[in-house]
Amino acid sequence: MSGNLVSLITPTTTLKVSSTLDKSVGKKHIIDDSPETCWTSLEGLPQYIQLSFDTPVIPKRALLTFQGGFVGTHCSVYTSLDLTNKKTWSLLKAIYPEDVNRKQSFDLHPPISGNINEGVTSIKLVFETSSDFFGRITVYDLKLEGTVPA
Repeated sequence: MSGNLVSLITPTTTLKVSSTLDKSVGKKHIIDDSPETCWTSLEGLPQYIQLSFDTPVIPKRALLTFQGGFVGTHCSVYTSLDLTNKKTWSLLKAIYPEDVNRKQSFDLHPPISGNINEGVTSIKLVFETSSDFFGRITVYDLKLEGTVPA
């Protein structure tokens, strides 16, 4: 992986989630850089985290820290370049996090299909299975690294 990756999550990045257990574990905690806070979904699958960007980006790596026992063990990563509200999603890659409490790194490049070298405006992580019997997901931290098209 190239050493010139930058954080793609900025103050203007829009964050959306499928559900939230309550306000104390809200979506803002996914990207607040605090090891003390987290996002926890409601029961049921699938659950998702969606990031939207002001300008196109090229995602290369995702770093996730889950709470063990509440891990999205099969995650499909989708991207969209659609600038309208009617997003068209394309599968970028499937990732398989382990049921552990430590930071895990997942290369997102090269994609399964398609060409994202022009950049994408949204990325969605869809957790299709969970290590929790009830389908809850708990994420303490999400980092998304990549590049910005020239």
